[in-house]
Parts: sequence; C-alpha cells; structure tokens
Amino acid sequence: MGDLNISQSLLETLEAASLVGMTGAVWAQVQGDRTAVHDPDGTTHSFAKVNANANRLVRLFRSRGIKAGDSIAVVCSNRVEFIEALQASRRSGLRFTPVNWHLTTDEVAYIIQDCEAKIVVGETRVATVGPATATCPDVQIRLAVGGPIDGFESYDDAIAGLDGSDIADPVLGNQMMYTSGTTGRPKGVFRPAAAVTPQAMYAMRGYDHQTSVQMCAGPAYHAAPLAFDISAALGAGVPLIFIDKWDSELVLRTIAEQRVTHFHMVPIMFQRLLALPDEVKARHPVDHVTYIVHGAAPCPPEVKQAMIEWFGPKLSEYYAGSEGGAGFTIDSHEWLKKPGSVGKRPQLLQVRILDENGNDLPNGQAGGIYHQLPPGGGFTYYKDEAKTNASRVDGFFTMGDVGYFDEDDYLFLTGRNAETIISGGVNIYPQEVDNELIKHDAVADSATVGIPHDEWGEQVKAVILLKPGYEPSDKLAQEILDFGRRSLPSFKVPRSLDFVTELPRSEAGKIQRNKVRAPYWEGRTRQI
Repeated sequence: MGDLNISQSLLETLEAASLVGMTGAVWAQVQGDRTAVHDPDGTTHSFAKVNANANRLVRLFRSRGIKAGDSIAVVCSNRVEFIEALQASRRSGLRFTPVNWHLTTDEVAYIIQDCEAKIVVGETRVATVGPATATCPDVQIRLAVGGPIDGFESYDDAIAGLDGSDIADPVLGNQMMYTSGTTGRPKGVFRPAAAVTPQAMYAMRGYDHQTSVQMCAGPAYHAAPLAFDISAALGAGVPLIFIDKWDSELVLRTIAEQRVTHFHMVPIMFQRLLALPDEVKARHPVDHVTYIVHGAAPCPPEVKQAMIEWFGPKLSEYYAGSEGGAGFTIDSHEWLKKPGSVGKRPQLLQVRILDENGNDLPNGQAGGIYHQLPPGGGFTYYKDEAKTNASRVDGFFTMGDVGYFDEDDYLFLTGRNAETIISGGVNIYPQEVDNELIKHDAVADSATVGIPHDEWGEQVKAVILLKPGYEPSDKLAQEILDFGRRSLPSFKVPRSLDFVTELPRSEAGKIQRNKVRAPYWEGRTRQI
C-alpha cells in the first residue's frame, strides 16, 4: 500500500533511533528545513526547530533534577509545544500524560497529582491550569505557553539560550493516558515498557516521507489522535497540520489545499463532512487522500458506506482501547464484504466471548468481549490494584463491550456495559454525572444513561428520582441540569432529563443501569 521511499541505511537508522525516542532527530538531519508542524494560526515550524526545542527541554529538565521515570503533564490545545514536550519526554525517559483541558479545575488537579507530575506544561487559554497546579505541591517545573499564567514561567524564556543539539544519552520515555472508571476518579493506564512502532507500519499505511501530509483534526490529548495523527507524523517524517476546533468546511478545505493524505476521525466527524452541501464538496477535491483511519465509537454502516463512495476505499477501522489488547482492524475492501464488522479475530492474542458466568460462547452468540493480556500482563491501572483485578478473568481483560463472532470469525459489536456512554467519540462515565446531580436538594437518586442520537451516536440523559415533597416539572428539570452545569464539564452535562417514580435495583441495592437504559433503545438491533 505504498512505501516510505527511504534507503535501507536510513531505515536502519530510524529503527535504532526509535528505541531511544530520537526518531525526530533523524528526520531533523534528513530534512531539517522542511515544515514539521502547521499550527492552527498558520505559523509553521521546521523539523530542525522542533527537534532543537525538544533537546532544550530535556536539558532544562535535567538541570532542575528531573530524572527518567518522572512524570510530565501537558494541558494545552493542538499546538507545536505539545509536540516538543512529547518528543522531550520520549528522549528523557519521562511518563507523558496529556490532560483533557476541557475538564474542571478539580479534575485537572486530580490527574496532575495522580500521575505524580513533576513538570506541567500549561496553556494560558486553559483557565483551569493555573488554579489546578497551585494545589499540586509536588510539581517542580511549571511552563506557560501562549502567554502568562500565575505561578508559571514562560516556556520560551525557560529554554532560550539552552543547547539545542541532540542529546548524547537519550532514554526512551513512555506515555500514560487516563481513562475514567465506571465509578470514582479516572485512572492512568500504565505500561512498564514503551511501545515502539516499526517503520514497516508506516509503509503499510501508505506514507511517503517526501509527499505525504498528516492532519490532526481531533484533540491531541485523546489517545487516538495522539497515536494515529501525532505519533504517526513524527515517525513517518511527514508534516503535521493541526486543526484546533472542528469546522467542517475548514477541515475539507485544509484536506484539499494542503494536499492532506492521512488523517484520523471519529464517526461524528464523518457525518458532519457528509452533511456539507454538494457544491461545497465539489469545490474541494479529495482524490489525493491515501489513508483514513477511524474508531473510538461505532460507525453507522450507512455513514461509512457514504464515506467510501466519496473518498474511495481508503478507510481503515480499528477497535481497541487505551488498555491495549489484541486490537482489531478492517480495511474498506474487507468491510464491504462484512458491513458492520470491526475486523477478523486476531492471530497473535486471543479474544473470548463470555457469558455472565464466565463461560465461553460459540460464534453467533453475543457476550462480553475479553482480550488476552500480552506476556507480562500488559498494563495496570496506575495505583489501583482493585480496578486492575476487577477487569480481568484468567489472563483476559474487558473494556465492557458486548459482541459476537460470525461464522467467519469476524467480530460485530452489539452493545456495551451501560456504565459507559460514548458521545461523539468521547467517553463519559455516568457515575461521575450522578455524583454531582444527587447533590441537588430535590434529587433522591440519579441514573445517567446514554440514549440514541443520530449525529453523536449517544446523548447523555439524566433519569431522576425526586425526594418526597418535590413534583416533576420542566422548571425543576432545567434547574437540576443548570445545577450540574456548575460543576461538570459541558460535554458531561445531560442534554435532557426524565423523572421516574422508581429506579430498578439489584438485590445488593445497586441501580441496574442496563434496565434504566433499555427502554430508550427498544426496537434497535445495535445497542450502541
């Protein structure tokens, strides 16, 4: 499906450099003057500049006593400093944790503290980062990008004058993404060893370092854009174009004018592109696109079919999670033969379909999807042995999804543990919402669920049991939603609210969210 168009000696150099986080340094030597990053404001940054600043950051960290194994948290939007901090972490042995900058001050502070960050890179536009970091006494270095932040030093000033030449003794770093649990706080997905992508993978995805262009239209702090857009561009040595905020026509115009060949999207992005007027689509040719990867949320078959008809059979779908596992992929040609599937049973690591009692189910019967852990255990939830153990059965773990294998061993997703809502490709954990709504004086109990939505896949709905003395009304419903808006990030706030006279509970007294959710999905074959 293409090649990197590089010599054998350069390939060997890149492979060796990837083992110590120095791939960017190799590309800086090969094509230092070429643009590596296009910022959303139109500013461009060369491979040489990005590499030199990454080296300067490493020297800054070391001069302040930061050691391999320490942690760095980055709270900023799609901009070049994110890339530089990532590269610096990879060659200084640090754990890199990108933080969702849409979270509340308390949530940002929790992640910074939990990942044990000694360095925080924050952006001035993120109002929460200053107050959040002020409550984290273990942070030793605070760097502000895009303008001043109280208690932070300027990112540019801190590295100005430092040596930008390549680090002589690089140490490979790792990343630790945060994924929320069904209850309580989010947890870091920790792997003791960093994953290294072989250069052959970039060739399989059709990259040519001389002509390919990568676009990142999703937030850099999400695992998928970080892997499929940012890390892919760094590894393949191709320019990365950042989009800061979704605008359908801007994205399509960027693809056409910048000759973008590779990008990652989630289904809602497909739907918004498809909704553009035909005359707008006609103005922006896309025949140069080579590879579109998508996942993070189930894609309606009719949406994917329409994208294939428009862009050609360039789509590659994945099914995986931050935790890892076997992982599924399916290209357009294979998908057209098995519409709705996320791929064939992997050969290296096993995947089992289990019933509620842990028994294996035959092909054709839906059950919980369990992925085999790689040798050594693969991952743990950082500092949470109980959560780690709760997700596992005999060397396998689950992400809470439900599905079945057909007669040809292709996996189809049919549902999900109701404890997770995926709206527009973003995971929302209902217990976090319930924990806030029940603080309202009128609320006796809350069961937040995801309901069907044509554009977002799922929409957040609160199902509320009132305390005695309160009567359901539109005014009270709005009051409860406004109350939640004060403490929850906007994307977690329910879009609608229903009152009920009782909530189903198990014998142990736990709300049975599946039963609350079921009526909203009645009559649909897919429960996701």
